[in-house]
Amino acid sequence: MSRSAPPIALTIAGSDSGGGAGIQADLKTFHARGVHGLSVIAAITSQNTRGVTAVHSVPLKHIQSQIAAVFDDFPIGAVKTGMLGSAAVTRLVAKEMRVRQPAWLVVDPVMIATSGARLLDTDAVQAMVDELIPLADVLTPNLPEAEALLGRKLRTPKDFDHAGEALLGFGARSVLLKGGHADERDVVDRYYDDRGVMELRHPRMPIEGHGTGCTLASAIAAELAKGQAPRSAVRRAVAYVHRALERSYRPGGGPVHVLGH
Repeated sequence: MSRSAPPIALTIAGSDSGGGAGIQADLKTFHARGVHGLSVIAAITSQNTRGVTAVHSVPLKHIQSQIAAVFDDFPIGAVKTGMLGSAAVTRLVAKEMRVRQPAWLVVDPVMIATSGARLLDTDAVQAMVDELIPLADVLTPNLPEAEALLGRKLRTPKDFDHAGEALLGFGARSVLLKGGHADERDVVDRYYDDRGVMELRHPRMPIEGHGTGCTLASAIAAELAKGQAPRSAVRRAVAYVHRALERSYRPGGGPVHVLGH
């Protein structure tokens, strides 16, 4: 008896040799959410739970050929972008998304790793604002990334609401402002769209999560590929990441926990 094919999602991001973030986390998440995962590797990092020691950008022609290969063969339900690294790669991915027009695009504006390593060139931020973010159905910045995009510090809930409105002004259809870096007692993720703000609150856990942002954006893409509307996709994805953090484990000698799926 033949089985029906699962929905399909694509990640365009960097590879994490430690397996906790990037392409590896994305594919694990797609599988855990019942979605067939495709990948386009935009960069290769030398990385473990302690930090990033080297980054190698994949040549543009090879990124473009990967995108062509998967779009020419698979009915892709949603695309998630993560670490792109440079302005040239960001512009290329934006150009390809304009041509390919996926049903859903989740943009995770990966700029700085949990360890502090910079993962996006300074000049690439403007390329992201000008070309990629306006194509996003869901934009998923954490607070440091939102501050980098907006050029100002965010400290209070009122600041967060103003930031959500400002980020929507960049052209994304919706914004999930992640609250893990805030000083609030609970973790409050705030989702902004044309219906207003939806708050998703969870108790803060006494661990650091490596790969949480990648996992969350990929879970949103997976739910969109399965047919969920954006608000429902975000709610389900946030709940999934919270459960994953509850089951997280420490695989290496570093101080950062890696998500268990």
